[in-house]
Amino acid sequence: MKTKILIIDDHPIFRHAMTTILRRRFQDTTICEAGTLAAALEILKNDSNYDLVMLDLNMPDSNGLSGLLELRNNYPNSAVVIISAETEKQSILQSISYGAVGFISKSSSIEEIASSIESIFEGNVCLPSDIMRNNNVNSQKSEPKISPEKIRSLTRKELTVLKYLNQGLANKVIAYELHISETTVKSHVSSILRKLGATSRVQVVAGAGNINLDQFFFPV
Repeated sequence: MKTKILIIDDHPIFRHAMTTILRRRFQDTTICEAGTLAAALEILKNDSNYDLVMLDLNMPDSNGLSGLLELRNNYPNSAVVIISAETEKQSILQSISYGAVGFISKSSSIEEIASSIESIFEGNVCLPSDIMRNNNVNSQKSEPKISPEKIRSLTRKELTVLKYLNQGLANKVIAYELHISETTVKSHVSSILRKLGATSRVQVVAGAGNINLDQFFFPV
């Protein structure tokens, strides 16, 4: 698979390690590196045609999710995955709600990192396995289930998008499956969040992930 990847991290040793991992798994890969967010933005300004941008949360010239927001605001069509030593669950989930296609822990094994990136290339949203397990447990204990009345307020197209969200599919993949633009998908997602009273797609999946949505579809 021919791919282009941009690694944004201020540690040269880590960038070298990531380059080694990526080239072993994806042999036909063009990899570019940036040690600051400013350098990355300059690279993207000259060529934004990258299949994946890998971003460390804490860079010398950005902090926390500000770097992700700047990338998303300037290059909304670029797929950004966070790769960080951060372990705070809220930050991890919030990065997804801000548009990241995944979160990879720097403590992951080489195989886990490679498999996570491969999964992202297949169109999936990737989260650390322990976060997924804890999120499932916490959602069962404390997250309120989304009421049938709220789900019935969704249009047929929104229900279809919600089904894809529950499968962990990225907006780009949903757009392809439904033959609509990614902008239209984002509009549907925003409407779904508003109607279901949720603040993020993670919260939507936690509240509606175990509900059989087929029962809410009516014959056209």
